[in-house]
Amino acid sequence: MDGDVVLGLYRSRHPRDVLEAAVGLGVVRLDTASNYLRHRSHEVLRTSSGDLLPKFSLSTKIGYFPGEHSLDPARLRAAVEQAAKDLGREPDTVLLHNPEHARPGAEMLAQACTVLVDAARAGLCGHWGVSSWDPRPLVDLDAPSPDVLMVRAGLLVGVDILEAAEALVARWQPSQVWGMSPFGGSTSEAVWEQFDPRIFLRHSAPATKVQAAFRSAYELPRVGAVAVGTDSVEHLQELVGALAHEVDDQVVLEYRQLLRARHQPL
Repeated sequence: MDGDVVLGLYRSRHPRDVLEAAVGLGVVRLDTASNYLRHRSHEVLRTSSGDLLPKFSLSTKIGYFPGEHSLDPARLRAAVEQAAKDLGREPDTVLLHNPEHARPGAEMLAQACTVLVDAARAGLCGHWGVSSWDPRPLVDLDAPSPDVLMVRAGLLVGVDILEAAEALVARWQPSQVWGMSPFGGSTSEAVWEQFDPRIFLRHSAPATKVQAAFRSAYELPRVGAVAVGTDSVEHLQELVGALAHEVDDQVVLEYRQLLRARHQPL
């Protein structure tokens, strides 16, 4: 299976152990955002990772500022520059964080994206992209084609969000598509006790429910990498092990048909 695990720094203030484990497991992508950990995630990552940070391809997100979200071009440009300073290195990818939050028109979105295009050209980051929790407001908007589009992925994504993400992929044609939030927040959610996601896998080898849910996220929608936050080395090992399993395409197709049928008004 071709796919990557992206380790997310979302809550942990002491990520050193899980970063060391990630390196050993071959996880080479790390994701965060300027507003995580009360707008201190970049500083925490730099000070706690030490010599490990250069071993990762690092992505971050900008758009949230203390107390508000903004797509103001000048603020976004300053945020990219600040990210490099706080991290102690230029991020490999900078993503525009949930631009739908600002309810942008086509011109506002294009201006915000152009800031990241220019930042990449100036060497402030290697690539740029868009991270969208709810891509529906963006589907009909034109924007420069991003290098990366990050969207929600997995069995808990509603069909309207799923289809909007796929429509955005078709419209923008990003070079890479990443997924996020494959467990809808946590593997301890009650929903994971109510059904067995292993029905989505080809039964070639035993898998846990967590592995089945995670592996299925690469197909709903189809993405090349999935970002997931964890403070547990054991959980990270379990997720990496999920990549050895294969998804049953027919079951995914039938599941999508069921989602569409349930979404249709009576």
